[in-house]
Amino acid sequence: MRLSLTAALLAAAATPAFAAPLHQYAGLALSQKGDRIATIESSEGNPHGVITLRDAKEGHILRTIDPCAKCTYSGLSFAADGSLAFLERDRAAATVTLLLDDGKAQRTIATIEGVAQTPRFSRDGKRIALLVTIGAAKESGATQAGVRQVGEIGEKNDEQRIAVFDVAGSPVAAAEVKPVSPADRYVYEYDWTPDGAGFVATTALGNGDNNWWVATLDAIDSATGAVRNIAAPKTQINFPRVSPDGKTIAYIGGLMSDFGSVGGDVWTVPFAGGAPRDVTDKSNYTVTSIAWPGSSVRGTVLRGDSAGLLNASGTRGSAVGWSRPASFGAGDGHAVFSADGKTVAMVVQDYTHAPAIFAGPTDAPVQITHDNDAQPALVKATSVTWRNEGYSVQGWLLAPADADPAKKAPMITVVHGGPSAANVPNYVSRGTFTALLKAGYYVFFPNPRGSYGQGEAFTAANKRDFGGGDLRDILAGIDAVEKVAPVDDARLGLTGGSYGGFMAMWANTQTNRFKAIVAGAGLSNWISYYGTNGIDQWMLPFFGKTMYDDPKAYEDVSAIYFMKKAKTPTFIYVGERDIEVPPTQSVEYWHALKDQGVDTSLVIYPEEGHGIRNPANATDVTRRTIAWFDKYLGEKK
Repeated sequence: MRLSLTAALLAAAATPAFAAPLHQYAGLALSQKGDRIATIESSEGNPHGVITLRDAKEGHILRTIDPCAKCTYSGLSFAADGSLAFLERDRAAATVTLLLDDGKAQRTIATIEGVAQTPRFSRDGKRIALLVTIGAAKESGATQAGVRQVGEIGEKNDEQRIAVFDVAGSPVAAAEVKPVSPADRYVYEYDWTPDGAGFVATTALGNGDNNWWVATLDAIDSATGAVRNIAAPKTQINFPRVSPDGKTIAYIGGLMSDFGSVGGDVWTVPFAGGAPRDVTDKSNYTVTSIAWPGSSVRGTVLRGDSAGLLNASGTRGSAVGWSRPASFGAGDGHAVFSADGKTVAMVVQDYTHAPAIFAGPTDAPVQITHDNDAQPALVKATSVTWRNEGYSVQGWLLAPADADPAKKAPMITVVHGGPSAANVPNYVSRGTFTALLKAGYYVFFPNPRGSYGQGEAFTAANKRDFGGGDLRDILAGIDAVEKVAPVDDARLGLTGGSYGGFMAMWANTQTNRFKAIVAGAGLSNWISYYGTNGIDQWMLPFFGKTMYDDPKAYEDVSAIYFMKKAKTPTFIYVGERDIEVPPTQSVEYWHALKDQGVDTSLVIYPEEGHGIRNPANATDVTRRTIAWFDKYLGEKK
């Protein structure tokens, strides 16, 4: 349930006319020597991404790669000799082609009919592995639009498996692709063992969308596909990485509510198997990605309002080095490292600084691209902290760039999805929040208990307490904001998507403090949700038991049982084919508000999943959201 309302709405409208086109860097990869960077670069008005190779010290463009003008690119991965593998997707043909660029030309390694991702070279560079979903019925991941529920249900699932290709071999045609990992076992993530004999992977049997929450850490033989269990952690797991000597596995383990929304501690376990050990136990930060180059685990963390670089050693402990109040991004995690672990690269941005590539020594990376230096700061961003019920809580307050400190203004509070996630700084250039800020609204992004950024105990603090302590943290945060900014308490709005949508629906039954609400893909009834969503496994770590074993725990946090208290006008939207939070949840809530005589509007967007991706639909969400808040929070004439 990690739908990012912030990202979706910021991407929903065109760039302001006075701003130069925003340059974007996606899929960033760093060569093993640390001397070259590859990215997929695009700009507003020219959305077709082009693979761009840059010098890692100065950021100069060395050359570009663009063999297919109608295709999209992904999966940038460097071999030890400097050659670059990448994926070329032709949606019209429903194929993905794995290509290799040797610095002079590109040649095809294999073609897959369906979906493919995450190419990785073996350590000797002679083979490339790839996650393939042959004949995929949908895009990978539960947030994507689901297949229509017709015919006999649950009899066929997409299978994401590992396939291996020889770099020096002839091109492999789609009909000849034969995965090595076994059928009926969905592979989420993987890493080669140093000897090339196999892989370490997170896998689960059956439905890949639903079963990540019960995935195990396994070894898979690269020749036979035989599977051996290494560990079955009680936490969710991400980023399995093998030590250079092949003896130890590191992974991120923690309470995670979505695959891909990564946060937790660094754990290690012997490759031979055994009890995992928490290397960063009781830390005051959340680890968000890891790699294992050189002698120690490297990675990224979120600590309070800042992202930072991690150096974790099983013998020397762990330390957070270079950091700043920003967000980091790269193709394989939030930062990528050279083979010796001494050089790092990532895309860095915050609310007032547009994306730029930073690279260099891990203790002092520097900005090496300047395409976006002229982008204006459209907001004033302030990190706000407050105390509530023994917790120290952090959030971000965005103010209009020209805000009059003497004039009271309305404010919109945005609750993030998850709940295991966090609001982090992303450059504000367009979309709903830009429009709201330009119209004089303040925007508040709280990170209440249950969020990443303050260690595992803080993330786990909302177990069996959805909408309890975290809602009280948010209300206390609004109090804290009103002490430092001219916010009109009589003109407060609330919005959120996914878990944030649940919080928006729930808050309407718990407080009358908000005067307008917008709920995206929200949950109104945990009882009916349990039996109708496509990812019921995610709830067990949070509730402790199934709905059938402990129905009261689910009923106690269901807005639908408290609708007599709901008074706030609410605009609701959801995707027609959302399998994470089915549209029936929105229909139930809309029906209840209508029955109570509360002003409401519901829009179900066709063909959409857990997130509104079609540009026309996203623009419509923006238009309706602004109109809803203006109607109820606008200054009275």
